[in-house]
Amino acid sequence: MAEAGAALVLMHTRGRSKGMYDNADYQDVVADVLVELGESITRAIAAGVARERLIIDPGIGFAKRPAHSYGVLARLPELVALDRPVLAGPSRKSFLREALQDRPAPDRDWGTAAAVTAAVFGGAHIIRVHAVAEMVQVVRVAEEIRKSQVSGLKSQG
Repeated sequence: MAEAGAALVLMHTRGRSKGMYDNADYQDVVADVLVELGESITRAIAAGVARERLIIDPGIGFAKRPAHSYGVLARLPELVALDRPVLAGPSRKSFLREALQDRPAPDRDWGTAAAVTAAVFGGAHIIRVHAVAEMVQVVRVAEEIRKSQVSGLKSQG
């Protein structure tokens, strides 16, 4: 990566796919994700990857129980402390299942739309989704609301 000068996405997870939920033990999920992503940033820079080429992904759904994934989405603005663009990938993930009455993954686009909106409001720079055309609409509307919220705060002060 360092030699190619390509961007590198550092995603938070613990363990491999088969055992990752065994490692979903957090004192404070966002604080732990911040520390562990910070360590990943340090390792990537030490390996020669330019800091400007790093993107962070809190790993929604990876080594996180549903409550952890919702917590990460709710507290996404805290990842700003790492001073890197944030990628969020909530699309059709299993953490949405309980809230959506156990719908199968292809039927979770409305739940995904809510998670995408939360990610935009939380400051995500990149969103990974399945239903691209539909989620582009969600992102565009959420971005307009977010911009209006920010400009409304400025006009009040």
